[in-house]
Amino acid sequence: MVQTTDSVTRLVDEFAKLPGIGRKSAERLAYHILRVHESEAMALADAIRTVKQNVRYCSQCFNLAESELCSICQDPRRDKTLLCIVEQPRDLMAIEQSGMYPGLYHVLLGRIAPLEGIGPDQLTIDALVDRVRAGSFREIIMATNPTTEGDGTALHISNLLSELPVTLTRLARGITTGSILEFTNKEILADALSGRQKL
Repeated sequence: MVQTTDSVTRLVDEFAKLPGIGRKSAERLAYHILRVHESEAMALADAIRTVKQNVRYCSQCFNLAESELCSICQDPRRDKTLLCIVEQPRDLMAIEQSGMYPGLYHVLLGRIAPLEGIGPDQLTIDALVDRVRAGSFREIIMATNPTTEGDGTALHISNLLSELPVTLTRLARGITTGSILEFTNKEILADALSGRQKL
């Protein structure tokens, strides 16, 4: 990198720590901050400070919240008999954007990944089991990611909940509308075959 001031180097270093941001992108972001009006740069700094000071995890579902409960848990229109289990708040947001799910959520804040040293005790699984035992859910939807770790996490949770009087389901998987079989990978085809439905 061309010699620059210590402050600019520090800013580039901080941007480079962000996921998906390489050194070149970090430099572009730093020089963008230098070019914009001071009020715009300070608005970004204030937004970062505010989110770090105000945002926490919902005490019930572990979604992002600015009070004890998130807006979904506080919403009286939500179906309190449906519970969808996701790995991260961003997964919850993706489902919400579909506009098709009326129930509540539980965010695990990760997935069981033994190779990374992440076990069930580092997730919110105990809180989930307590919540299901105390609640009146009729269906629990496993919406963990369709990966080895996501499937392993779903299996672990379903074993813990198997004795409880709730229906356990998982998100459907398989071939998307408009795709061509010969170009579909074998994992997607296998999921589609095992999850086939009656016509």
